[in-house]
Amino acid sequence: MNFNRTAAWCFARSWLAAVLVIAGLTAASAPVGAADFQPLEIVTKNGVQVFSVEIATTEQEKQTGLMYRKELADGKGMLFDFNPEQEVSMWMKNTYVSLDMIFIRADGRILRIAENTEPMSTKIVSSRGPARAVLEVVAGTAQKYGIRPGDRVGHPLFGSK
Repeated sequence: MNFNRTAAWCFARSWLAAVLVIAGLTAASAPVGAADFQPLEIVTKNGVQVFSVEIATTEQEKQTGLMYRKELADGKGMLFDFNPEQEVSMWMKNTYVSLDMIFIRADGRILRIAENTEPMSTKIVSSRGPARAVLEVVAGTAQKYGIRPGDRVGHPLFGSK
């Protein structure tokens, strides 16, 4: 009888160890979100503005974006990579903070800016032309720093900085 209990205990420990190893491997391979910050520069008539941005490249990161966040600091943002350049549509569903959406061409030039977007809205915000990326920053940023269509964005996504 002791042999059976010992064998059962060894089997249970082995099974538990295997489950923990598999769980650890699954967690290690799961996407970690867009938490890595990178510098991004926008060259305007008023000078160079530097931002610290999270990069959204996976479908999950692009779908979630800045949803559910209660605040976004000045100088912070999220850069969505839509390679290859294409017509891009965004919305503000489940996004509590009003944003400026800056649509950027593959060459790093700003195509369009949708300023002061409406929080929690399902209204579609379009790039109105082919865009490689979208930079989302807190509403009022474009006006505050004089960011305009045609200004150049410096970031490795566009072959610069």
